[in-house]
Amino acid sequence: MKNIRFAIATALAGALTLAGCTAATAAASGTIKASAGQPASPPSLTHVIAYSINTDNPVLTAVLSGAIGDYGPAEEISPGSTGVSAHGGELELKLTRGMFGLNIAGIDTKFVEGTSHEPVFPRTCSTYVSVSDAVPIVPGSGTGAYQGIAGTFAMTLTLNEVHASPCTTSLGILRQVIVLSGAGKVTRG
Repeated sequence: MKNIRFAIATALAGALTLAGCTAATAAASGTIKASAGQPASPPSLTHVIAYSINTDNPVLTAVLSGAIGDYGPAEEISPGSTGVSAHGGELELKLTRGMFGLNIAGIDTKFVEGTSHEPVFPRTCSTYVSVSDAVPIVPGSGTGAYQGIAGTFAMTLTLNEVHASPCTTSLGILRQVIVLSGAGKVTRG
């Protein structure tokens, strides 16, 4: 149980560290200007976190803040499709005020490659994979409040999990956290 809590705490700490690194990078590049009593985010910067806990189901929970403050399910789909599909190439954010898609094909390819040798740590029957890539908004995918939305997010996709033992014969998951997080500037047409 101690290892499971450590794995979950490590994944969440990693996600928070990544969010902090994104803000620190932006601050270093001069894109964030804080003023007394005001949040340190320009109006066009949006932060995205989509996560799942203890499931390989291609449906995640998304939370956006900054230029977009919204939340809702995020479903993996194949381009041009409406059905949920693992490693489908797009992540459709079905938010409370509309929806738009993210092209996750590039980051997903890196992720699949990184998880192809599970468990990554056979001695402890656990896996940690973290990959990064640019994730653009799918052109023309915006509806509702997000009609005409465009932009690209710098994102990291992280997996942290503990497998059932013996892991040489079973990849059953005891605990798992998957986090897609990052930030980017968005425009609305």
